[in-house]
Amino acid sequence: MSAAVRGTRDFYPEEMRIRNWLFEHFHAAARSHGFEEYDSPVLESEELYTRKAGEEITGQLYNFEDKGGRRVALRPEMTPSLARMVMAKSGTLPTPIKWYSIPQCWRYERTQRGRGREHYQWNVDIWGMQGVEADAELLSILVHFFRAVGLKSDDLVIRVSNRKVLEEVLGELGIEGENFFKTCIVIDKMDKLPPEAITQQLADLGHSDDSIARIRQVLEIKDLDALGIELGSNSQAVKELQDLFSLCESYEIANWLSFEASVVRGLAYYTGAVFEAYDRNSELRAICGGGRYDRLLSTFGGKNLPATGFGFGDMVIMELLSAKGLIPHLPSGNEDIVIPLDKTLRPAAMSIASRLRTSGRSVDLVLDDKRMKWAFRHASRTGAQRLVMVMPEEWQSGKVRIKNLETGEESDFDVDSL
Repeated sequence: MSAAVRGTRDFYPEEMRIRNWLFEHFHAAARSHGFEEYDSPVLESEELYTRKAGEEITGQLYNFEDKGGRRVALRPEMTPSLARMVMAKSGTLPTPIKWYSIPQCWRYERTQRGRGREHYQWNVDIWGMQGVEADAELLSILVHFFRAVGLKSDDLVIRVSNRKVLEEVLGELGIEGENFFKTCIVIDKMDKLPPEAITQQLADLGHSDDSIARIRQVLEIKDLDALGIELGSNSQAVKELQDLFSLCESYEIANWLSFEASVVRGLAYYTGAVFEAYDRNSELRAICGGGRYDRLLSTFGGKNLPATGFGFGDMVIMELLSAKGLIPHLPSGNEDIVIPLDKTLRPAAMSIASRLRTSGRSVDLVLDDKRMKWAFRHASRTGAQRLVMVMPEEWQSGKVRIKNLETGEESDFDVDSL
């Protein structure tokens, strides 16, 4: 029998418990900030992604023609689906729209540590708010999650910048339009490729040596005051960044953040604040990333609505949590194990299990002939609290024996008292 398709994952029960634990922390962080959950089909029209032609994502689609002759694709990301949903109710949704989702996404790309061809991605977005207050709220959600799973600011950093930094620099160099977006894609690879490769790719776009030197000069800045000196007192990018960091001080999360001008995010639709989270040792890929995308809807033929959001995959964070020893041991969650000690008592055991389940207990009924030694091992393996034994003499007296697996105490109880 063949293994799972390359780049995909099976989740056995013990792995599923960990996944659910992670997802519950995603849910809790979003809900704690007043966000509501939404979802959309995993199958979308191919046009939803190919109309953004030129971006890397269009070459990674799992796309095909369905039986009705329609071109469709498995979603590679959630933002286009979200944009479609917002457009479908344009003008009727109360703003700000604060929504989140944990969709399964598909991309045909090279598998590597922290990246497969299918993954789950926690998406959190705010629509209808122009100010950096919305961006600060997203950063607060991230830090809330990181703290909840046991991570500290010494473990990771959220690198923050603003796309307007690059817009202002490239604008003074006369680089705009399609060439601006292509330049962003190259710059986004700065931490993945050697400096000479980046220089060559920028030169291939037609940038002069002086322009490349100026771009590098600004992108190496990691201090907001220095950026202010470089871009001038009237810089909109500097003002927005100062306001954002000030708000993050109010949220008491500033120690989790650092300003780095080189953060630009490769997707063409970003318009303002952008951010990415990395482990402090820079051993892993980006844990998550996002930013402001105020002009996205117009690319789909709609009326623009200010928006900001992030995507947070489930794979890299698990690598980091594993390295830090923060993945918990999670038993199956069974509270009771009911075992008949005689084959003829199986109907009685079923009756007892039914009573306990009706009372709200989680019950694992031993369905075949097993010895007590097996039952104790099974209870230890699953983390059960009690072993409920249906025994011949006790059952004749209308009782069952219950062993508290935490204290070791055993007592007989009337069946009616269960």
